[in-house]
Amino acid sequence: MLEWSKPFGILFFLDNNQYASPYSRYECLLAVGAMYTLRDAALLDAHQGDWMFGHIAYEYKDLTETKLSSHHPARLHFPLLQFVCPEIVCTLNKDMNRLHISSATLAPNAIYQAICKALPQADAAIPKLELTTRISHDAYLQKIDLLRKHIAAGDCYEINFCNEAYCEQVSIDPLAVFKKLNSLSPAPFAVYYRSNNNYLLCASPERYLQKQENTILAQPMKGTARRHKDSHEDALIIEQLQNDIKERAENVMITDLMRNDLARFCETGSIKVDELFGIYSFPQVHQMISTVSGTIKSNTTFQQILQCSFPMGSMTGAPKIKVMELIEEYEESRRELFSGSVVYIDPQGNFDANVVIRSLFYNAETRYLSYQTGGAITYDSQAEKEWEELRLKAQAMERIFL
Repeated sequence: MLEWSKPFGILFFLDNNQYASPYSRYECLLAVGAMYTLRDAALLDAHQGDWMFGHIAYEYKDLTETKLSSHHPARLHFPLLQFVCPEIVCTLNKDMNRLHISSATLAPNAIYQAICKALPQADAAIPKLELTTRISHDAYLQKIDLLRKHIAAGDCYEINFCNEAYCEQVSIDPLAVFKKLNSLSPAPFAVYYRSNNNYLLCASPERYLQKQENTILAQPMKGTARRHKDSHEDALIIEQLQNDIKERAENVMITDLMRNDLARFCETGSIKVDELFGIYSFPQVHQMISTVSGTIKSNTTFQQILQCSFPMGSMTGAPKIKVMELIEEYEESRRELFSGSVVYIDPQGNFDANVVIRSLFYNAETRYLSYQTGGAITYDSQAEKEWEELRLKAQAMERIFL
């Protein structure tokens, strides 16, 4: 499917990587081409009945909160928000025994035959690269100490602080890099997304929001521990993460924030925490994930849901507006699509949206390659340990280019 889709300038490939979850609906989805494009969230509800695939960049926050602004230069140039009604949509069910193809322009059987004939080609060689961090190790430690002073002063009590790594004037084959990333770090919200010259290569383990009929679901992720090759040691690490006071404090803060966000557009009394401090294992790390759900008020629009909940609390902190101001002050890069979301909306108006983390971003025109990593800073944070967590998350991207 990916080989067949390569010529399309607009392409979404969403891969569940066979993770078992009661919430996942598809094993993978492929959407190509664009019947039309929307860059205004207010227009999305008017197009219910069509498939829609798109993204929301982090700086969309400036439209949800008028007092916020972004001053760092854009280097990747993804639009703030962009949704397309694709020409062709292919869905593979969770049991991987039924492929459904829909198209407004071609016969589904002709598309299926073309996919079957598109045999995978040898992947292009991936260059050896060394990416430069925008904030150096020493400067990062100093900024963590300054952020802890903000927390001590009562300005905030948790802030997600991130750092960019980048490489300029580099040529890569984005699909080859995505395949390598997806093989090294298979994740339930993996995405290969092309929007002409802009590419997202994503190995995200985190869901932002899912809507199914009148139920909304959020799964904030906070709490990270390194995997160990020895199964006994790995089990001990899981136990330590499960009982770590700092990690639990981070997680419950963001879970409470998401409860508050959902309550703004859900029926009173419907918000519940389905799971608190769940531990989920991925190839490089264990993650602590909680699940919050609620019943959406009737006539709530997609734009209103974004207005109340975007950006997701796990990538900001609390209180939300203040920490976004501090993020703008202390980070040295525009986040763009990082810590934004890739979303699909089905013809019934149900949707699923990831959190864009553990991702590489590439602009083929300017030949700019980057990724960003970070973590939640609380008063109990130790600067050097926060740097180590940042580097742990970075290794999943960097080892592709070794």
